[in-house]
Amino acid sequence: MKQIYSKLFSIAAALTAVSCVGDLDTVPLNSYSKSPETAYGADEAGYLHGLSKLYFQFISNETNDLQVSDGGASELVRAFWSIQETTTDEAKCAWSDDAWVRALNTDTWTEAQNDATYAVYVRTLQGITYVNEFLRQTTDDKLTERGVDDNVRAKVAQFRAEARFLRAYFYWMAIDAFGNVPFVTEDSPFGTGVYPVQGARKQLFDFCIGELTDLASDGSAMPAPRSNYPRADKGSVYGLLARMYLNAEVYTGTAMWEEAKSACETIFNMGYGLSDSYEALFRGDNGENPDARREFLFAAAYDAEQSQSFGGTTYLTLAAIAAEDIQQVPVFEDENGEPLAEETMVTLYPNGVNNGWAGIRVPYEFAQKYFNVEDADYGDGTYGCDDARGRMFYIKGREESMDDALYKFLNGWSCLKFNNVPYGKEPLYWGSEAANKAYSDIDFPLIRLGEIYLVYAEACFRLNDRDEALPYLQELSERAGVEGPATSYTENYLIEERARELYWEGHRRTDLIRFGKFHSGDFLWPYKGGESFGGQSFASYKTLFALPLTDLTANPTLKQNEGYADNR
Repeated sequence: MKQIYSKLFSIAAALTAVSCVGDLDTVPLNSYSKSPETAYGADEAGYLHGLSKLYFQFISNETNDLQVSDGGASELVRAFWSIQETTTDEAKCAWSDDAWVRALNTDTWTEAQNDATYAVYVRTLQGITYVNEFLRQTTDDKLTERGVDDNVRAKVAQFRAEARFLRAYFYWMAIDAFGNVPFVTEDSPFGTGVYPVQGARKQLFDFCIGELTDLASDGSAMPAPRSNYPRADKGSVYGLLARMYLNAEVYTGTAMWEEAKSACETIFNMGYGLSDSYEALFRGDNGENPDARREFLFAAAYDAEQSQSFGGTTYLTLAAIAAEDIQQVPVFEDENGEPLAEETMVTLYPNGVNNGWAGIRVPYEFAQKYFNVEDADYGDGTYGCDDARGRMFYIKGREESMDDALYKFLNGWSCLKFNNVPYGKEPLYWGSEAANKAYSDIDFPLIRLGEIYLVYAEACFRLNDRDEALPYLQELSERAGVEGPATSYTENYLIEERARELYWEGHRRTDLIRFGKFHSGDFLWPYKGGESFGGQSFASYKTLFALPLTDLTANPTLKQNEGYADNR
């Protein structure tokens, strides 16, 4: 991973072109930007660099085209995580000075422009714009004009397939969050005075399914499963298909459970496998660890030396602890368990990074409900939990309840699921390296096999084929060290198991909407729907976010989502 991406990051930045969501297609305006006339030629390098720009869109901190105050917060993985997690029972943020934090924490956002939702909107549509231009610049006619030989053409065909997958992923994020968004492909007209047409959610869904189905076909140039990490391959394609089919009823009004089940069964025959260790999936070396990597269908790659993003897993490690959690502590044994001649003081970096932002944490109620934690001692930082997935909380020096303390970071449980310490190493003996780690090396799993097992279980549940899914649910439970369902399972089990297996991976809002729990009054969590700790229902139209005012103003043909005021 690090070797592949390190060669591309600087070039991706150099290729960055200015685009605004209002017209979605422009030529570069910056003096340092490359134009299509100079970026591409007859050799492979220019096309690989162009492709890298598309992948870079997930982790970019650049704000050339965004009206935000914090470039790091606008990174796509971080912004999407924020709208998916802090709006639910899985996470709350302590940064009371940020307006988007208050709105998402309490589900009280309005049509007013919100940095987090705005970033998701712009980054996804910007990514689509970049893909469209890449596809325009890599047609057969363009390659012929540039004298590209057959060997390079074959590579470019693969790059085009990857680009189309990325466009489908960006569109999935956009329609999940906003529903009806501008619909533009490489064949759409563009230029001054041309406004992108707003696509209906079902139309966009059908387009993505068509693209992914074509990429999954035998004749596709998409790379074989497990052959292209961290870039996309056919496993990635089927993973996104499974996820979209799972949510088809929400997106289109028509369920597609058979299709979801079939996509999962195809993945099961592609050579993926669960990692032996759940913990290893989220450690600093997960992109290099073969055991962890065999579970990843698609991931966003991070590197502390090369990518240096303030979003993604850097955010999930640094914001999950406070600076004071980095402490000098006494040890009496070395890293091999051998006794030391005398007490030795070492620095403990709980998350393998050298700072703490005191931002995001988990409500105690979530940890107790889904992991049945017990005997919490906030003095020495210990607690009991049978489930291995629930042993990743840090509670030393914390206060249990967020009641009247939503914006006090030490109230609630810190989550160390994403931990930059390499798997098999202990934070106590990672100090010398962690002292120099200001960013994360942890790859963020955008699609992994554990999710696919749960998609399969839910599809089988809806089709009354529960017996077929039981072995997969039992495999997840066995890895977690707990007892799984022996003979059957319920919808409530699926809601809870997705919480246990996938927490902090950016799924929760989508899951709760699909199960009809997101806005309802019969499924409460702290600060749901307002400033009351006990929670309350909120309006159903908030299953979608408002389209940004800036784009409504730039494109008069757009219609605001129902329930929100159109303040153009």
